[in-house]
Parts: sequence; structure tokens; C-alpha cells
Amino acid sequence: MDDGKRTPWIVGVSGASGTPYAAAVLRGLLAAGESVDLVVSRASRLTLLDETGISFRDAHWREDLETWLARGADGKPDTFAVDVSAVRYWAAGDLAAGPSSGSYPAKGMLVVPASTAAVAGVALGLSKDLLQRVASVTLKERRPLVVAVRETPLNGQTLKHMVALDEAGAVVLPASPAFYAGATHIQDLVDFVAGRVLDAAGVPHGLYRRWEGELGGATRPV
Repeated sequence: MDDGKRTPWIVGVSGASGTPYAAAVLRGLLAAGESVDLVVSRASRLTLLDETGISFRDAHWREDLETWLARGADGKPDTFAVDVSAVRYWAAGDLAAGPSSGSYPAKGMLVVPASTAAVAGVALGLSKDLLQRVASVTLKERRPLVVAVRETPLNGQTLKHMVALDEAGAVVLPASPAFYAGATHIQDLVDFVAGRVLDAAGVPHGLYRRWEGELGGATRPV
């Protein structure tokens, strides 16, 4: 949690399918009392519109973010009540934004979901937009970088890029839901992946039931 000087987690949302994962991660960070800097790529706006019907607009980002984060993974509006006052938004084309510099204070970056294009751009250091630039800065400053890859199947080139990210110090975290936590709803599967992203970042949460070494846990009531 932040004390005094604001030191946010930076969340980058790329154009891969899986905007509910990003929403769950953002809700988890805010619930933990973390400050968040948000970068939404141009491609992700199309995905968000396709998956939720929500248009994410620079001039109305706070209103659009509140609408997005309130929506459940099943598409039901007003499922969650979320305070976004701790969020700061940066346009994807703003390469002069604060997080583009290593001197900007940040705890690290979570790219969720991460498209194969975003994975390639970060692995190759292209910095073609603010999301990729911030990821490169995160690596060079030796801050935590979690990349939640959402694609299947994976070709050889993407696998090589993922290995390069791992070797550079990033956590490569495929968006792969598990079933041992007793999922009964699509939101449970989304929250499992979001919880694993937060685990990799060291952020406390209660998004899924943890494995405790006993078989049958998924069938027991919470």
C-alpha cells in the first residue's frame, strides 16, 4: 500500500481477448489499497468494445472505467462497486507520459491481457507505444513485470519471445484458469487468473481458494 508519496502499480491493457482479466486485476489492486496508473492500448479499445460494448474514451476515461469495472465477467452491469479515485490514466500515444521515464516512481507493471504483439514488442524492445515503453522501462529499472499472455495455440516465434521475457526478469503468466478452487461461475475462472497475476506481484487478495494439500477441496463450501 502507498504511504505518503504515491507509488503506483502500472497496468497495461493490450488488444488480446480477455478484458475481464484486466478488470479483475484492477479491482484487486484497488481493493488492496494500491494506486494504479492505467495504459489502455488502441487495439484494446476495440477488444473492450467488442467484449463489453463499452467505448473507452480519453476525454471520458474515468466514467468509462467505472462502467467497465462495475461489469461482471458474464456481462451483467453494476455487479461491482468500485472507487477509481486512486487511478491515473495515460493515453497510449503519450510517449512523454510520466511512466515512460525510469525516474517516475512505480512498483512495477502488470500487462493483462498481453497479446502476442505486445509480447513481441516488449521482448524486442520496440517501444512503439506507451505500453511497450513502460514495460521496457520496468525491465531496465529491475522492477517486477508480469505479462499475462492470452493466446492459443502459441507459435514458435511467440514462445521464443516469452523465453526472452523470462530471461530478462519478467514473469510470463499465461491466462490459464484452474478448477481446483471450486469454480462455479465464469467470474470465478476470471478471478483465479487475476489472483495469480496479483500473487506474482506480491499484492494480497482473496480472489480464489488456495490449494491446501487436501483432495476434494473444490467440492467443499467456502
